[in-house]
Amino acid sequence: MLYELLFPLADRHIIFNVFQYISFRAAGAMVTALLVSFIVGPVVIRRLERGRVGQVIRVDGPKSHRKKAGTPTMGGVIMLIAIVVSTLLWAKIADPYVNIAVGMTLLMGAIGFWDDYLKVVRHESRGLIARQKFFWQMVAGLALGVLLLSQPLAADDVTHRLVPFLKTVHLAFIPFVFPLFVALVVAGSANAVNLTDGLDGLAAGLSAIAALAFAVFAYVMGRVDTSFYLGLPYLPGAGELTVFTVAVAGSAIGFLWFNAPPAMVFMGDTGSLALGGAIGTVAVLLKSELLLIIVGGMFVLEVLSVMIQTSVFRYTRVRTGTGRRVFRMAPLHHHFEQLGWPETRVVIRFYILAIIFALTGLATMKVR
Repeated sequence: MLYELLFPLADRHIIFNVFQYISFRAAGAMVTALLVSFIVGPVVIRRLERGRVGQVIRVDGPKSHRKKAGTPTMGGVIMLIAIVVSTLLWAKIADPYVNIAVGMTLLMGAIGFWDDYLKVVRHESRGLIARQKFFWQMVAGLALGVLLLSQPLAADDVTHRLVPFLKTVHLAFIPFVFPLFVALVVAGSANAVNLTDGLDGLAAGLSAIAALAFAVFAYVMGRVDTSFYLGLPYLPGAGELTVFTVAVAGSAIGFLWFNAPPAMVFMGDTGSLALGGAIGTVAVLLKSELLLIIVGGMFVLEVLSVMIQTSVFRYTRVRTGTGRRVFRMAPLHHHFEQLGWPETRVVIRFYILAIIFALTGLATMKVR
C-alpha cells in the first residue's frame, strides 16, 4: 500500500524513491510486524484470559507441563494480524505471489482457529477430527495447485520443480498429479509446525529462521541478475515474497515476546497451521519444495520422530504383543525433555540446529 501511495511521489522528492527497493520495504515489514505484535499482543491475551480460553495439557505428556494448563491459547491471532497488516503496508498489494501467500496463510489459520475454537471454547476435547483437519488442508492445497496450473505465475513450466544442489536437473510432474503434490507439501508443512509446537518459543523461533531463509531465496529469484548468476529460475514478481516472508518472521519473533518461557500465551493451531501453511506456500511459489526439507530440517526431524515411534510401536505390538518405543516420548523435543534436558536448553539447541539447516539450504544456491 505504501508503495502505491508514496513511490509515485518520487518525481517530486527523491526520498520517496526508497520505496521501490524490496530490501527497504522488507525491513519496514519486519519492524511493523514486531510493533504490531507488541501492541496487539497484550490486548489479545487479555481477551483470551477473560474468555477463559486456556490450553488443555495432554495427560500423557511431560509432568513439568501440567503447570501450563489454563495458559491462554489461540495466540496465533496475534501473528495473523501482524502478518496481514505489515504485508499490506509494505508489499505491492497487486502482486499475485503476495496475494496467494497471504490468502493461504489466512486459510490455514482459519482451519487452526476452527480446531482451537472447538477444543477450548466449545470444550469439545477432540476439536476437529484429524481426518477432518487434514481433509480441509488438502482442499486448500489442491486449490492452490489448480490455480497455479490454470494461471501460471512465470513463463517456465509450472510442473518443473527445483532440485537442491543440481542446476540442470528438475523434478517434473504430470499436470494432474501436480495439485496433489502441492497439497501434500502445504498440509505437510502446516502439520510439521503443529507437531513442533510443544515447548515455549520452539515453533515460533524455528518458523522465523525458516522464513528468513526463504526470504533470501525470494529476493534472489525475483531479480534477473542474481537468479541468472546462481542458475536459479527468474520469477518476475516473486521478490515481493521477501516482504511477506520477513513479515512472517517478524510476527513470529514478536510473538516470542509473549511466548518465551514461561509463556504468557500459546499460539495454538491457529498460529502453528498458519505459520506452516505460509512457509509451505512460499516453498511452492518458489518451486523449492525439496529445499523445504533442508531449510525446515528441524520440522522434518520432529515429524520423522512421530512416524518412527508410531510405526515401531505398532509393528512390535503385532509381532510380540508388546509395543516398543524408539524414543522416550514423541515428538523429538519431548524425548530430550525426558532425558532431563531443561525446556530452555532444548529450545535453544533446536534453534542452533535450525540455523545450521537454514545455512545449508542457502548454500545450495551456490553449490549447483
